[in-house]
Formats: sequence, structure tokens, C-alpha cells
Amino acid sequence: MDIPNRPDVEDWETDFDHFHVDYSADPYSIWKDMREGGCPVAHTDRFHGVYLPTRHEDISAIAHDTDHFSSKSVIVNDLPVADIGSFRSPPITSDPPEHQDHRRAILPAFAPRAIEKWIPITRQICNELLDEFSDSGSCDASADYAQHIPVKVIARMIGIPEEDGDLFRKWVQELLEIGPNDLNVAQAATREVFDYFGEYVKARRNDPRDDIVTYFLEAEVDGKPMDDEQIMGGLFLLLLAGIDTTWSSIGSSFWHLGQHSEDRRRLADGSASFDAAVEEFLRFYSPVTMARVITEEVEISGTTLCPGQRVLLPFAAANRDVEFMEDAETFEIDREVNRHSAFGLGIHRCLGSNLARMEIKVALEEWFRRIPEFELADPNVVTWSGGQVRGPRRIPLKW
Repeated sequence: MDIPNRPDVEDWETDFDHFHVDYSADPYSIWKDMREGGCPVAHTDRFHGVYLPTRHEDISAIAHDTDHFSSKSVIVNDLPVADIGSFRSPPITSDPPEHQDHRRAILPAFAPRAIEKWIPITRQICNELLDEFSDSGSCDASADYAQHIPVKVIARMIGIPEEDGDLFRKWVQELLEIGPNDLNVAQAATREVFDYFGEYVKARRNDPRDDIVTYFLEAEVDGKPMDDEQIMGGLFLLLLAGIDTTWSSIGSSFWHLGQHSEDRRRLADGSASFDAAVEEFLRFYSPVTMARVITEEVEISGTTLCPGQRVLLPFAAANRDVEFMEDAETFEIDREVNRHSAFGLGIHRCLGSNLARMEIKVALEEWFRRIPEFELADPNVVTWSGGQVRGPRRIPLKW
């Protein structure tokens, strides 16, 4: 299923489209032109009105401002804000004061100690994937490797079959890439997701196990057990936030290494650490752009933001802002101080950051243990996903 062709963009400052193929291929130059051209906050009438700040200072200010901005709609789509309805996926769609209770209930499942037990399982998953192509001399690092890792890890965490991976990826594409432009697709996918998880919630009530579904069933929000809406919303969030984002980050890392032999060699010979490299990959190729709903009129960098419209928060743009970091447009694989915003800013900073870091690091470590030398076979074949999660979908590598 393909994303519909987008109307052409005449002026990115007044008519931007984050689904346009040019934006997906290279948003960085667009953001840079806006910052340096005196338009730190762009606007479009598409999607019922959306603003796009490009400076770290403004993106951070909006992310921390819960008085003028609501998280009730974190995806920009063709649905007017007034028609959002009652769908929630806490805590990412929660505003204060409810947000803190929702986040507190889920956070322990993603604490560093809780993630440790998934490290050997992730290594096993990576090696099972590598077994399929490591001796062949080539592969698609996205289709054959990156996309499968978070799917399989999340499936084991939730306690659902890994064999349903194609179904999960279908839902991710329908909800994040196609759905914002086709509400019928988004609504159908949402129903399918809730029907799917609903069966597992019912099963775990009668047969508790050591998985996330059982954890949610036993968790409390504000002193009360999580209700079905909160549980389903949490599982929905795990599907959306836990798969495409990490898949994209792993893919971007291999896309970069396939073209920068010096960085690849430094990881291979141990002169650069995987920990520092992961942070720089996250900073330089941050995949996520979140959205907020403007609830009260507010001014940002001389632009008045109108209530009822949305604002996109491109964290990758914040990470490339030279006013925030002097050498922000330079990739440094051994960067020592790395205050990036890849996992967001403010109260909604990604609670799954420990899991994502672990998956990216293990994916790289296991690959380099078996395939230390490789290169991008054909840059022209690489394609990028559109919308609010950006990552390479085809990465032909050879060795």
C-alpha cells in the first residue's frame, strides 16, 4: 500500500508538507533554509493548519509548555482538532495532571534494570537474523535486519507471536504513513489493533504471565487498577512508539556507516565506542516528530500560534540547530557531550529510551562481530518513510 502522491510545494515556509517526497529525502536542508532565512516558524494550511518550528529553543519551549499546548493529538492528520474524539493512548496523549499517574504506572517496565533481561534475548534475535544472510555477501539492512529486531523484541515483551510481525508492520505503516492522509485506513487499522490486543488482554486475565499485558493488568493509576481503555492505549502506544522509531534508528545507523568508511572502521577496530556512536546516531538522525494541539493563543519567535491548530515538533531539527550546538551539523562518532533531543523534551520524553538504546547498540554490536566490513551498494535505491517517523526503508549493503 503506497502513500498517495502529494501536491507540489511552492514555498516551504508557507505551504510545507511533511509527507512530501522531498521532505522525506532531506528535511535538514529545508529546516536550515527556514532558520537562516528568517522563518524560524513555518506554517501550512494543509491538515487544517499546522505550524513548524525549526529552532531548538522554540521546539523546547513548546514541548515544556503544557498551558498553551495539549498532547491530545500527537499525530497530524486530516481530522480537524475539533473532531479528535475520545481516543487516548496514555501517557503520550495525556496532559497534566493525569499524565504523571499514567507515566508512573508504565515507567517501571522500561527502567534500566527491567531492560537488562532483554539484552541476551535481543542478541539471540539479531544472530538469528544474521544467520540468514551473513554469508551471502549482501542484504537489505532495513528489510532483512533493522525492521525485524524491534518487532520481535516487542512481541516477546508483550507476549504475542513473533510470526505476526508482518501484521505489526502493516499497522505501523497504515497508522503513521498512510492513515494521516486517509482516515478510513487509520480507523480500520485502529480497530484491528484493538481487536487483536483485546483477545490477549482477556487471555491474560485468566492466565497471567511474565509479560507486559500482565504487568498492565496488575498496575495501578492513581491507586486504582488500570481500566481496559488505559491498558489498550498502553499496548497501542507500545506498538506505535516501540517499533517504527527503533527500526528507523537502526536503519539510519547502517545507512550512515555504509557510506562513511572511517566511522565504520573505528567501530570495527574499537577506537570508537558503541555507546557514544549510538548517541550520535540518535542525535544526527533523530527519527521522531511529535505534534501538539494549540489550546491558547501564544507567540513563538514573533509568530502568533492560533488555538485549534497543531504544531509539529521535529526533534531532528532541534538537534541540527547550530545556535544550540556549535558543530551540530557535523557527525562525530565519538562525541563526548551529546545533549540531544532524539527522545523528545518535556514531560513526554520517551519512556522507552532505555529499550531503544539497548536495541540499537546490540544490533550494531552483533552485526560488527560478524560483518565488520561493508558498504552501501547503491545510494539511489535507498528510500525513506514519510510523515512523523523518518527512516530508511531500503538499504542495500554489500561485503
